[in-house]
Amino acid sequence: MQGYTVKEVPVPDTPAEMATAAQPYDAYDSDRPLMLRCTCGADHAPQAHATADVDPETLGRSFMEAALVKALFPQDALRRGFLKAVGRRTAMAAIGSLVPMASLQAMAQEKKPLEKKDLKIGFIPITCASPLIMADPLGFYRQQGLSVTLQKTAGWALIRDKIMNREYDATHFLSPMPIAISLGLGSAAQAMNVATIQNINGQAITLALKHKGNRDPKNWKGFKFAIPFEYSMHNFLLRYYLAENGINPDTDVQLRVTPPAEMVANLRAGNIDGFLGPDPFNQRAVFEEVGFIHILSREIWDGHPCCAFGVPEAFIQQNPNTFAALYRSVLTAAAMARRAKDRELIAKVIAPAQYLNQPEAVLNQVLTGKFADGLGNVRNVPERADFDPVPWQSMAVWMLTQMKRWGYVKGEVNYKQVAEKVFLITDAKKYMKELGQPVPDGAYRKFKVMGKEFDAARADDYLKSFAIGKA
Repeated sequence: MQGYTVKEVPVPDTPAEMATAAQPYDAYDSDRPLMLRCTCGADHAPQAHATADVDPETLGRSFMEAALVKALFPQDALRRGFLKAVGRRTAMAAIGSLVPMASLQAMAQEKKPLEKKDLKIGFIPITCASPLIMADPLGFYRQQGLSVTLQKTAGWALIRDKIMNREYDATHFLSPMPIAISLGLGSAAQAMNVATIQNINGQAITLALKHKGNRDPKNWKGFKFAIPFEYSMHNFLLRYYLAENGINPDTDVQLRVTPPAEMVANLRAGNIDGFLGPDPFNQRAVFEEVGFIHILSREIWDGHPCCAFGVPEAFIQQNPNTFAALYRSVLTAAAMARRAKDRELIAKVIAPAQYLNQPEAVLNQVLTGKFADGLGNVRNVPERADFDPVPWQSMAVWMLTQMKRWGYVKGEVNYKQVAEKVFLITDAKKYMKELGQPVPDGAYRKFKVMGKEFDAARADDYLKSFAIGKA
């Protein structure tokens, strides 16, 4: 290669990298060295332009392109070698001649036009909703032909009422809520579905600073705890944790339903001793020096579901193509959210006032898992929050056992029937496959809660094994 000076540069492998390296290996010009060029076309390093200056929708397109390249070249070495050999622009042009990304959406809509393009989607401003929220600024809804208005909502009862009254087309749910609504618990019965799990893990038990010396839950009789809603994983996990430590959550402590955004203020005011709540409010309590993180929810059940993305069954029946477009949008966002490399970018995207309205530094600690715990430690727990979208039906069965355990459900429960009607794992797998995402086997995966295995096929035996509870 006489006349060339070759400079080793990294191959872009994330949306942020691809956005700042749109033309990394195509400067094959004998009058200049092979180098990384900025997307603006100028002869300066791409690092001169911060990620914050890149249009979010461009980042979304870059992620889609990166996902397509990874699907075609799943082995890292092969993929990187291909990109180094031909350059990203040439690579995408070649791939595009076989898989024309820009026309895929149009082709799909020619065959299956959307019944409804303008949608209202409700959400609570917490990190659990990251996939649903980030799909807006990153353009994943628009890529599917949808015009989505995200509706920030004050509390879960209001979310329930607005989705039931058809003020929202789809919504951010606590994952047990569609089960409760479908069964008529706490409201009139209306068929609701969980399309995806929005997040796994990502919660914590946070205590007031005055309890730093009282970390043994066996000593918590008389405590007042906040939870965001009765039909929530927060309620069920807190009850489980207390009961395993000999505390009856119905008689030994007080559980108060409190909107997430009000939890830190109540902790500061001394109205509660602690809460099991969603982030970023656990980290916000540390940030404001009013609380400490006693235990992460993943230490109770690693991989537990928390929030979900759901719709009324009637919406699916009336708008099947729109529902499919929604599914693809949220699954694409979830795939990006799973990537640790993209978490800081996601924190930046969801921090603004119209979304979470939180300090970016707080969101970074939650999403990256490198955080101050309020006890003088900086912990590094990458799995603190994750975004596995699979709506395992065994998770629904576990929720039903806890509803029955604590008296929310009376009498016999057909666990399998309810789980399979509400949690749409077959649909999730269908659209994950369509998007080239890994598709898991089965529907009733086993898991452990505080070391105790749960087998959905033996739900009643599991329920009978507890010493504390109403069932």
